[in-house]
Amino acid sequence: QVQLVESGGGLVQPGGSLRLSCAASGIIVSGNPMAWYRQAPGKEREFVAALFTRGTTNYADSVKGRFTISRENAKNTVYLQMNSLKPEDTAVYYCKTALRTGELWGQGTLVTVSS
Repeated sequence: QVQLVESGGGLVQPGGSLRLSCAASGIIVSGNPMAWYRQAPGKEREFVAALFTRGTTNYADSVKGRFTISRENAKNTVYLQMNSLKPEDTAVYYCKTALRTGELWGQGTLVTVSS
């Protein structure tokens, strides 16, 4: 079964850190472009970060210098390390990849940044 499963969300105080994981099955993360998106309450889903097959990365301006996308091939998992979190980072975070048959999304994991 081809699927992406996110984990690692939770409640964190402003200035804190979290690491999200996206475990893939049925695909090889190193052979596919992988990305993180997020959707805050009442807002459109937005791009956060991408990791391409050759290792290049791309980030939304709002998270540059604070978030890092990476992958661990042995675990077939993509990560999003989030530092210096702000209340405006509160959202459901989704992992996504592009397949020949179309886009594949995970179910999302909720990140809440609040004191």
